[in-house]
Amino acid sequence: MLNKAKSTVYEKMSRCSKDCCYDYAKRRLPILSWARDYKFSWLAQDALAGFTVGLTAVPQGIAYGIVAELSPEYGLYASFMASFVYIIFGSCKSITIGPTAIMATMVRPLVLEYGADMAILLTFLKGCIIALLGLFHLGFLLDFISLPVITGFTAAASINIATSQFKPLLGIAGRSEDLVDSLVSVFSNLNSIRYQDTLLGIATIVVLVLFKNLPGRRTGTWPQRIAWAGILARNALVVIVGTLIAYIFFINDKEPFKLTGTMGNGLPPFGPPSFSITANNRTYDFLEATAAMGTTLFSIPIVSTIEHMAIAKAFGIYELLAKGTFLDGTQEMLALGLCNIFGSFARSMPVTGSFTRTAVNYSSGVKTTFGGLFTGCLVLLASSLLTTTFRFIPKATLAGVIICSMYYMLDFKTYALLWRAKIRMGNHDRYRVKSSSITVFLGSTVDSKQNRTGKVGDRNVIRVIPEESITFPAAEHFRASVMKLSEGNSLDVILDCKNLKRTDVTVAKNLKLLANDLELQGTTIIYENCQDDIEHVLKTFVPSH
Repeated sequence: MLNKAKSTVYEKMSRCSKDCCYDYAKRRLPILSWARDYKFSWLAQDALAGFTVGLTAVPQGIAYGIVAELSPEYGLYASFMASFVYIIFGSCKSITIGPTAIMATMVRPLVLEYGADMAILLTFLKGCIIALLGLFHLGFLLDFISLPVITGFTAAASINIATSQFKPLLGIAGRSEDLVDSLVSVFSNLNSIRYQDTLLGIATIVVLVLFKNLPGRRTGTWPQRIAWAGILARNALVVIVGTLIAYIFFINDKEPFKLTGTMGNGLPPFGPPSFSITANNRTYDFLEATAAMGTTLFSIPIVSTIEHMAIAKAFGIYELLAKGTFLDGTQEMLALGLCNIFGSFARSMPVTGSFTRTAVNYSSGVKTTFGGLFTGCLVLLASSLLTTTFRFIPKATLAGVIICSMYYMLDFKTYALLWRAKIRMGNHDRYRVKSSSITVFLGSTVDSKQNRTGKVGDRNVIRVIPEESITFPAAEHFRASVMKLSEGNSLDVILDCKNLKRTDVTVAKNLKLLANDLELQGTTIIYENCQDDIEHVLKTFVPSH
């Protein structure tokens, strides 16, 4: 009997151990969560979404390679490897990872000074840093970067990138370093403006804006479906048309536009990045190369992770709530890190989540991350078979694509909210700058002892009472805590603000997101006992409170 009992215990322990190992494997290899239950009917949807994203990834990859002062093919190299890796390690089906304008502009100074090998090495090191941050669960450090900082950085980067394309848009030779340099160089070379490039560039922007505003629907009538396809593939369409126009002129011995020029032929060699850099008539060893990167070695992983996590939260919330789970920040950081590490073996520039391509993927109705296979294959084909064609892409067309993309990165609604919040907060806004982050981080938590479940009318409610004021380092944690309290329960949430003496716009933005998240669960949030300044900010961000 004793032996039989021991045997039963050992069997249960073995089964438990296997279950724990399998659960951990599913968390770290999300492909295991959906591969076994993959339906054949999903394949067509994933293929459609993947090819549609690929039509956007090819022209954007070329454009962002040029923004980084790399040869255009580097933008394509950055697109296909990340697509393949994210299939295995990604936890959000809609996200696509690849080159972005912000990554391109951040790596650009190093490329100008040290060449392409420095960008490849930076991609590898960036991937290692992000993966380690994820493994050590240090993603919470990103919560200390507030909404105004992120918004301001994105706006400044978008404006700088857009203005750097004024010269190619107008057909003026040379490059621009920043906003001031671009404006000065344009006005200093007005006599060098080429009307052919200018007309083509402006026409590209006009067509992109018109396509963006077409009344298309994926599940509508046939005209609406055609319009929807045009909206998603608009970047590829304008590049294809611009290339055809340039090629027709070329075979007639004319070249009215400045062209992208030759690209590297075929696929990149697969191998680890070079850990020594040859540039400026000397060779930099690994330590010298990392020292030359300066603060970029640390800033680019931070910015990349912020950009990626913001996209994951924006697009992943719908699928995660449907599963009754929350975003696994550790897994997403690990996936992003591995995309950069493996990408560096294929000569990739730094990559992160792309808002534009993720929006295309989401709108296309992608079912799983398997859609990335079709995106990667399309980019691979373009890299290996179409390099001779890419030389006919007009620079003005790519400039128009970049300028439009940067315009849509400017979040005018958030700027207006920040301005209105500043006016309403008045002198109280100084607390946002002077408050102690350490005190707020430790004190602004949801006290489970103070949370009470009750009944208001015929509705069950839970009352949440924060211990102290909430400011931006604790905003994300507070939002997640409230979501967990309401998870799986048909409860409305009452947020008792009696202990909130001050707040900031990042917290208000998170409260708005919290209200949206709860609404998707069929739950309502009600705010009580708000002081005047708290109420003013909440009215700005959550008008229905």
